[in-house]
Amino acid sequence: MNDDSVRARVRVRAPELIGKGGWLNTGGDDLTLTDLRGKIVLLDFWTFCCINCLHVLDELRELEEKHRDTLVIIGVHSPKFVHEAEHQAVVDAVERYEVHHPVLDDPELATWKQYAVRAWPTLVVIDPEGYVVAQHAGEGHANALRTLVEELEAEHGAKGTLRRGDGPYVPPEPVATDLRFPGKAVLLPSGNFLVSDTTRHQLVELEPDGETVVRRIGDGEFREPQGLAVLPGGTSLTKSGGGKVVVADTVHHALRLFDPATGTSERIAGTGRQWWQGSPTSGPALDVDLSSPWDVAWWQGKVWIAMAGVHQLWTYDPESGTVEVAAGTTNEGLVDGPAGEAWFAQPSGLAATEDRLWVADSETSALRWVDPEGFVHTAVGTGLFDFGHRDGDAGQALLQHPLGVTALPDGSVAVSDTYNHALRRFDPASGEVTTLATDLREPSDAVVVGEDVVVVESARHRLTRLRLPEEAVQVESVAHRTQREATEVAPGALRLDVVFQAPKGQKLDERYGPSTRLLVSSTPPELLLTGEGTGTDLFRELALNPELTEGVLHVSAMAASCDDDPENEYPACHVHQQDWGVPVRVTEGGAARLPLILAGMDG
Repeated sequence: MNDDSVRARVRVRAPELIGKGGWLNTGGDDLTLTDLRGKIVLLDFWTFCCINCLHVLDELRELEEKHRDTLVIIGVHSPKFVHEAEHQAVVDAVERYEVHHPVLDDPELATWKQYAVRAWPTLVVIDPEGYVVAQHAGEGHANALRTLVEELEAEHGAKGTLRRGDGPYVPPEPVATDLRFPGKAVLLPSGNFLVSDTTRHQLVELEPDGETVVRRIGDGEFREPQGLAVLPGGTSLTKSGGGKVVVADTVHHALRLFDPATGTSERIAGTGRQWWQGSPTSGPALDVDLSSPWDVAWWQGKVWIAMAGVHQLWTYDPESGTVEVAAGTTNEGLVDGPAGEAWFAQPSGLAATEDRLWVADSETSALRWVDPEGFVHTAVGTGLFDFGHRDGDAGQALLQHPLGVTALPDGSVAVSDTYNHALRRFDPASGEVTTLATDLREPSDAVVVGEDVVVVESARHRLTRLRLPEEAVQVESVAHRTQREATEVAPGALRLDVVFQAPKGQKLDERYGPSTRLLVSSTPPELLLTGEGTGTDLFRELALNPELTEGVLHVSAMAASCDDDPENEYPACHVHQQDWGVPVRVTEGGAARLPLILAGMDG
């Protein structure tokens, strides 16, 4: 946003809100833009698989509460995976993540296409007269949005076009169950289960039957906890014996240590702040920011962390009390090789064996593993856009957004294939993928107990005990690609423009050098003849390979802006960042320019 007044902005009439799945959180009413006239409307294009979308939901909560009488936030749920197009799955996600505003279920991406959205998450601001005035992609825009909302309140209050009062949000009726969207579970030395009761922000201890509640733990300590790892004896954290549990306190961006003997917990890693590009990636554990730790596992004398928020694996060393990055670059995708060069995509499940750390890499629908020498391998999965339910040879097998992985006694692993509602098995000896069980509901983890496996059925709010079958379940093979339409681009030269306008009252922070970063790559790598790599300009001249007809451009952009006040020695600064995976189709007559909006409007 530049310093021109809002009256000087381009006037673009907002398209109507259309979604075949209908409306949630409105008491059964359908909404139109006419119904919302007089309100400032913020459209949040999200999908519930996306960790960045979940970050933005949390970023918007303060803004939503402070401006409740003038601002209406509407979530436009725009699915990536087939499962996310199921209406009940959207209903579940709205409750699971405590979405307290109306949500339009748009399974066919009709509104997404009308607004020319290219990335999850994308935020679009509509003024009280029904015109689009700003668009932002990615995270870190809360301050810019707050400034814009206050500006629109002042302008339209003066014009008489602002309508104050309650918005259209109607909360759903609460449902009573012992667990509510549980995430992960572990078996305690006592034989009881410990479960992360994610939506209720607690841990729950259950008797060995997996049903009877022994106690609830946590009154404000946790926020959407997920992963759990029981520590062995002999570490600095467990001098008196094992049994203490490391908890991934996901939305608090922290690790906590829970002691079942006393019922108490303490923070052992993370500051409570979310990690951003440029923040330290190693150091004293309580001084380093983390980003949505989703699972934890004990391997090679350290706690390994699936750092879903930045697409990496980190470690916590209890002896030195330090954390550091162990694998991944923060780039989102599927790239194997040395740990420091590998790419992950929202790693969400971990399981340790003597010689492997298994990783459920959810956004690539992949099963990955790290060897003791620090190399990353892929057992199942091909990338961000291919998924399905297909058994057989691992090279052609398909998963759909798995969140959990569990080591089995015979050396194979069970995969909680979350969006296929199935428990799958990968056998490293044969290289085969099979299906162990179906008709589960969003399984997110599993625990081996004797000859049984206890599955966390997240969307059925329970633990389900299954006998490990001797024979696989036969399922019909299904393959999918994400339904996002490819952008048609011309062969040869392609101009890439990342649009970023600093929020009003701010400027790019160039005190210590360039304040912007652009990273470009492609799948397959041969798609780009020139233009790949990292630079500081938010534009790039690309050359596409005329011998290829389609592929994916991977674009990562970051911009830092600070308050433009020469009298302030320590101005407040904000980081804006987003990753795009843009499917492209190379055709004669296609576009010669590809604009991606980070913040502002494309002129």
